[in-house]
Amino acid sequence: MHSNTATVETDVVRLVDYAATPYRIESVRLDFQLSEEVATVVAETALAPRDGTPAGAPLVLDGDELVFVEARLDGVVLPPSAYEVTPDRFVLKTPPAEGFVLAITTRQRPAENRKLMGLYRSSGNWCTQCEAEGFRRITYFYDRPDVLAVYTTRIEAPKALARSLLSNGNPIEAGEIAGTDRHYAIWRDPFPKPSYLFAMVAGTFDVVEDRFVTMSGREVALRIFVEAGRGEKAGYAMDALKRSMRWDEEAFGREYDLDVFMIVAVGDFNMGAMENKGLNVFNDKYVLASQKTATDADYAHVEGVIAHEYFHNWTGNRITCRDWFQLCLKEGLTVFRDQEFSADQRSRAVKRIADVRLLKSHQFPEDAGPLAHPVRPDVYKEINNFYTATVYEKGAEVVRMLKTLLGEAGFRAGMDLYFARHDGEAATIEQFLACFAEASGRDLSGFMRWYTQAGTPEVIAQIAWDAAQGRLTIVFDQTTPATPGQPMKQPVPIPIRFGLVGPNGSDMHASRITGASVTGDVLLLEDARHEVVFEGLAARPTPSLLRGFSAPVRLSTSLDAADQAFLAAADADPFNRWQAIQGLATRGLIEATTAIRRGETPVFDRRIVEAIVTTAADETLDPDFRALAVGLPTEADVAREIAVDVDPDAILAARERLRGTLATAGRAVFADLRERFAPQGPFSPDAASAGRRALRNAALELLARAGDAALVGEAYAQADNMTDRLQALTIAVAGDLPDAEELLADFHDRFADDPLVIDKWLMVQATAPIARALDRVRTLTLHSSFSITNPNRVRALITTFASGNQTQFNRADGAGFAFVADKVLELDRINPQVAARLLSTFRSWRSLEPRRRAYAEAELKRVAAAAGLSRDVADIAERSLG
Repeated sequence: MHSNTATVETDVVRLVDYAATPYRIESVRLDFQLSEEVATVVAETALAPRDGTPAGAPLVLDGDELVFVEARLDGVVLPPSAYEVTPDRFVLKTPPAEGFVLAITTRQRPAENRKLMGLYRSSGNWCTQCEAEGFRRITYFYDRPDVLAVYTTRIEAPKALARSLLSNGNPIEAGEIAGTDRHYAIWRDPFPKPSYLFAMVAGTFDVVEDRFVTMSGREVALRIFVEAGRGEKAGYAMDALKRSMRWDEEAFGREYDLDVFMIVAVGDFNMGAMENKGLNVFNDKYVLASQKTATDADYAHVEGVIAHEYFHNWTGNRITCRDWFQLCLKEGLTVFRDQEFSADQRSRAVKRIADVRLLKSHQFPEDAGPLAHPVRPDVYKEINNFYTATVYEKGAEVVRMLKTLLGEAGFRAGMDLYFARHDGEAATIEQFLACFAEASGRDLSGFMRWYTQAGTPEVIAQIAWDAAQGRLTIVFDQTTPATPGQPMKQPVPIPIRFGLVGPNGSDMHASRITGASVTGDVLLLEDARHEVVFEGLAARPTPSLLRGFSAPVRLSTSLDAADQAFLAAADADPFNRWQAIQGLATRGLIEATTAIRRGETPVFDRRIVEAIVTTAADETLDPDFRALAVGLPTEADVAREIAVDVDPDAILAARERLRGTLATAGRAVFADLRERFAPQGPFSPDAASAGRRALRNAALELLARAGDAALVGEAYAQADNMTDRLQALTIAVAGDLPDAEELLADFHDRFADDPLVIDKWLMVQATAPIARALDRVRTLTLHSSFSITNPNRVRALITTFASGNQTQFNRADGAGFAFVADKVLELDRINPQVAARLLSTFRSWRSLEPRRRAYAEAELKRVAAAAGLSRDVADIAERSLG
């Protein structure tokens, strides 16, 4: 049973049916009695009827696979006649007319909980995961985000099994149980919170400790708990935490509010991390990092995820969401905040490129396929399936547009008002936008369509130059394609940041601009068509549109390859300079793919290679930006642009041919980069050092493609850090080089005892675009290093194969689809959340050429028809076929 927001037809939950609960919860006292096999939980809840609730209206609480023991009302054991109970529901038939205390005892076996929701054990330690609806697997409750209460938690366990007993809030008491081998701890969280933010952890850990002094002078104890022997790998996470806390004070004026902030890293976790108030629980891959075991990307992810979960303290915890339809209110907003933090810590331009690449690779296909949904959905069957790129990444882009429209000061004023007005509440998107409208005096009613309409808007810009009049005219047309349940779309307000790049490479300025609202360098397109005229120009400019990717749209212009090449060399906006290079290369790859499918030999425009090689050699640019410029569009990028009748084999062949052309033409430049950016001094994970490694490794990949394969083995042997070692291994395996098997064996032997590094070993093999990749992946599912019950292992091997190996997942014989469908069905009996996310890798199946499309559809139908499907998987299968 879903939370009581609404349940209408076949468990469909609709936003329009939202209603508050008949009873409010004022406080919760939890008592956990933990032993090796069994956990007993007593939940004592103080309730009272809301105004308007009829006297004696039944109290209906959510459960999920619970074992009921007893219920007490105001301390008296209830007879069975007073309630109805099943594993999934508890009904108190006739509650008292005034406030009352209901105590329910449940019993469970955490070690057998392979769904990893509710209370479970990881490496012998107890932990909880309650978002979105996991608290109902601990006790019967109003398990929904708009029910806020103050929690007090008592935990009792054997000292030998759990030295640390942790929960939300501040510690208020601890001690030993006389005459036993057990001890206890009591925690109280003074801030009302919903049940999804509850957390309890009990176990034996290494603890890394530090302190932070807030802007008001309060001292906060910081503790990171990791599995025994891994404490030395938590130092970077602690540093990132302290930087996050200071940044939130400086950027948003948000100060931490408890006496202690804790992070616990566990090896079995369905998601990346969880922002439980004061006690964040993390997948250990986003906490543990060292020179020998973590890549530069890992360090960046640790920094970003630590920040994201900490920032939730205000955007998610102090102000939460009224219902799960408002999920983007906490997630999209907090993603925006963590993106801004990382941009300030590293290169803003490179971070922006990375964020947009993620958006385009994950969210754009979602918007274009059967799983499309608005940033704020209005209906769902399984809320776990809406923790998506649309809610997170597109949700962040919507917040970014709000800042672009209102400016720095206007955005900060709106955020300040939001924090002041809604602190301690469960809010909605309407309330969020109302704060910005009030603070800025702007009408934002049209902006709401970004939250309610699915699909990626498409903007076409037709550009005309009138030399005699010194006038540039751009006609903008916007449309949004139909998506499931939304055949007709309205225009959305689109901020287009722009520049007019003159013949000398400097930006020009028009004396007058008409046809759209203009604020500084931002055009606002509010209607389906705008004819924007720039007057008073002395020479023909080349428009640089959508600078910084100022809106999450698909932009196509009438600029030709020569214009793109010019922007690739001269645009002052780093994002658009990179985009121009990508645009040139994508155009060439699409043409080459078409030629290969016709049986012709493709020929590439020389300007593609010239733009890339020139940028790689440009000493005025940061190395990390140059490394990104060297990277060609991925196979998935090209497939997304082709959109229909996609042949992954032809795309791979085209991309390999362009890589070969680039490698040969730029060989001298890449050899020079490889030499000049050789390591100097001790290793550092800072952004500048990471950028130098990125450029040097990009050069290595192209040199190997040009025939210098021996360099790869040398690079692997000489590597003193995981970034360099893993890149060499990846080049060898993806290129099927002669020493690939030897390097794979050596890598496994070096790191066999480190599961997170073995995940990298699995990923390298899963993504290799070679014919035997599927057979290798099948074999690896039987390897001792792989476990179908561990989400990290599944994601590293099977999900990575399905999402990151375009040719082998989308094999022409359908074998890749069949393998993944088999694993979805196997996983669904173990962990439905992980199974559903794996099935969503079929999201772009309709874009494939007919033969592959038929195989994919058959496998989706096979999954949909399977007996005993979880709600998670059934929902994804149904929507994928819809």
